[in-house]
Amino acid sequence: MNRLTIPAAALAALAAAPALACEPDFTGVTLTVSTQNGPAIASALQAAGRSWSERTCGTVNVVEFPFGELYPKFLTAMSQQTGDFDVIGFVPAWLPDFAPFLATAPETFTQGEDWEDIHPVYRERLMVWEGEVKSVTMDGDMHMLNLRADLLEDPEEQAAFEERYGYPLAAPTTWAEYRDHAEFFTRPDEGLYGTAEAYRRGGQQFWYFFSRAASYTNHPDNPGSMFFDPETMDAQINNPGWLRALEEYKAALEFNPPGALNNGSGDVRPLYAGGTVAMNIDWADSGVLRATEGGPEAEGTVRTAMLPGSTEIWNHVTGEWDSFDEVIHSPFLAFGGWQLGVPADSRNQEAAWDFVAEVVSPEVSSAALVTANSGVNPYRFSHYADTQNWSAIFTEEEAASYLGAQRASLDAPNVALDLRLPGFFSYTEVLEIELSKALAGEVEPQAALDAIAAEWNRLTDEFGRDSQLAAYRASVGLDPIE
Repeated sequence: MNRLTIPAAALAALAAAPALACEPDFTGVTLTVSTQNGPAIASALQAAGRSWSERTCGTVNVVEFPFGELYPKFLTAMSQQTGDFDVIGFVPAWLPDFAPFLATAPETFTQGEDWEDIHPVYRERLMVWEGEVKSVTMDGDMHMLNLRADLLEDPEEQAAFEERYGYPLAAPTTWAEYRDHAEFFTRPDEGLYGTAEAYRRGGQQFWYFFSRAASYTNHPDNPGSMFFDPETMDAQINNPGWLRALEEYKAALEFNPPGALNNGSGDVRPLYAGGTVAMNIDWADSGVLRATEGGPEAEGTVRTAMLPGSTEIWNHVTGEWDSFDEVIHSPFLAFGGWQLGVPADSRNQEAAWDFVAEVVSPEVSSAALVTANSGVNPYRFSHYADTQNWSAIFTEEEAASYLGAQRASLDAPNVALDLRLPGFFSYTEVLEIELSKALAGEVEPQAALDAIAAEWNRLTDEFGRDSQLAAYRASVGLDPIE
């Protein structure tokens, strides 16, 4: 019925009626929710805060900090029980340090269709610590290879590439092919470069390094051997697999736009979205950004693939390279996606968990997925299946490529999980220092890796080798050592 046709008496009755009930009623409750500076993730929390407020009559105040300040601010506040935060958005790698100070998710939260809809790699591996659900995924993250159909499908480019390299132009399946692809499209005189990766210290550089290293160190016969020896907890980061990864990572600077050492992850996205590069390595944000803000020339051109793999992987047990008849893909779940946790000292536990449920609900999360710069990427089965939702920004072919590559990465038999360990911040701090020296040419790659390994072993002893070994084995899905 159109409002103009409602009788006057009925309108008067409606005006006098009480407002719709709040469900549940959190009138007077203000939640302090904190994460990194937006727009990525913070904007998604703000949007969810608006819908949560409409439903519950509560209020959400999103407090943002630079990424580098999150870990110390959250850990200090929770360990000192200041009650400053009701919900925190953080990195899965920090869960081992945060878990003692986080509330366990209510049983009602970890049941039902919405819970089962979350991919088990996130639900069972990244949200659990010591057998309890301590965090909830709000963003599914892994590194992907983003490419351009306007280049890949151009007949002239295809012919020239095959003539030069002896095989067809397509999404690279190995890092050697990735190098060829990057070299071929590096044309400074045309304003085009082969690829874009993050190299800046503090710009999430080490996740890009890890993504290469997984292909050479995540041996399918030796689970959990990528970062440490799972029997001794000795650092593996200076073995030949890691050395090859670092040398190739550094060599790729030649095919990046000028100033690449200053580029963080946020800088590689617009380079791909705007057409400056033929491809980039990034989380799934790049595809959405090119589709929504790339302009007319980018329409229909988004293509996504799993990270390249390798036919050779270092075996730390035998001390030799093992060769495989087929390419082994070790897609790296870099970062692992943003998570939400409720500090145990929050005075608004019920409201906080209700807000978390709002953020990760299929309806709210699906809207965030197709919003540029939300920072939210798929993590639910329904996210991959609901192609109608993706039609708002992608063509059918783009959506199939984008979603298929992510689902294939999660389902890959040799998928590589990110480092999760108490003291993560200490381990990665020395890593970034030495890695930056190697990339700048101040030290040789092997020397940098040797320095990192020595410091990692020292830190492991300082934190307690036995306890670190137990935590590491748990993080990679291995049983405790009897």
